[in-house]
Amino acid sequence: MSNPLLIAPSILSADFEDIAGAISLLEEADADWVHIDVMDGHFVPNITMGIPLVQALRRITSKPLDAHLMVSNPLRQIPWFLEAGADIVTFHREAVSAEEAHTAIQLIHEGGARAGISVKPATDLADIQPFVGPADMVLIMSVEPGFSGQSFIEGSDSRVAQVRQMAEDVGTDLLIQVDGGIGEGTVGQVAQAGADCVVCGNAFFKASDPVQVPVALRRIAEEVSEDA
Repeated sequence: MSNPLLIAPSILSADFEDIAGAISLLEEADADWVHIDVMDGHFVPNITMGIPLVQALRRITSKPLDAHLMVSNPLRQIPWFLEAGADIVTFHREAVSAEEAHTAIQLIHEGGARAGISVKPATDLADIQPFVGPADMVLIMSVEPGFSGQSFIEGSDSRVAQVRQMAEDVGTDLLIQVDGGIGEGTVGQVAQAGADCVVCGNAFFKASDPVQVPVALRRIAEEVSEDA
């Protein structure tokens, strides 16, 4: 990882009574992306946010909107999020066939956004190997998707390293994002393994001084990269 670690605070952990304030805090902290956890209550056992929130966020920030679709029907929903203003759209490999995954990536690219593909902790990484070239980003879940505030699953860093090796093998400039239980105690592991971007929810919005969180995470990532 030669570039500074990208920080994508998850708006799911923000105070929903003051979303504008949460975005102002994120911007003051110089975070890179706004991560939007979209859950449908079917693919995962929770229902969160959708199109109206993405549209509202698009009106109040120029930060890239990073939509993570934890939904059973991504092919149907992808166009909605593109139209709403998402800059990065990530769907789950478990929700689609191989053919549908290729279609989803093409659909996202045609909509002018970057395409991400995500896998749950137990999913065989061989299932995403064919998409390491076509996709712009792979999102490694380091918790079971569905709820914020979970603990990092040990060994997730080895999955990051495997995907990084896949990318190197095909010579692609792939972004690797990690989501779940990321904070000062875990960011070093995933950064050293090759992660480019981390999602942080409670670690950012529940911190005593959120503005300092991206600084601290980037510093740790830089230190482990220098030691490697």
